[in-house]
Amino acid sequence: MRIKFLWFTLFLLAASLLLGGCGSQPAIGVLDVNKVMSDSPKIKVLQDQLNAKGKDLSDQLEKDKPTISDEEFKTRQEAAYNDFLKTKKDLEGQIDGDIKQTLEQVSKDKKLGVVIYKTSIAQGGVDITDEVISKMQ
Repeated sequence: MRIKFLWFTLFLLAASLLLGGCGSQPAIGVLDVNKVMSDSPKIKVLQDQLNAKGKDLSDQLEKDKPTISDEEFKTRQEAAYNDFLKTKKDLEGQIDGDIKQTLEQVSKDKKLGVVIYKTSIAQGGVDITDEVISKMQ
């Protein structure tokens, strides 16, 4: 995943450099995804939902443990884990979709030709992280 991200970032950087000679240079936006994930109230709500789901599943297992066999407990534990993973995947998809939708809106509003992730940029670009966070509410 990280390698794909690196290649994608390099591709975007190369594309922006190549297109730089074609008329005016497109503005480059920079997004700190880690900050979006930690500071966005909307994402915090979704993370809280996931945590609540995990706690509910765990509490139910612990409640049932004394009344069921070890084999039944392992079966229910596996089912609970799969249920948790499904919920996690669904919420991650929702978070990803929300970030992408907001990012498209912000980049259109700011007329950005390229948006890259901050983890791979040492300098330059327009930081749009706070604007993305504020529009995700």
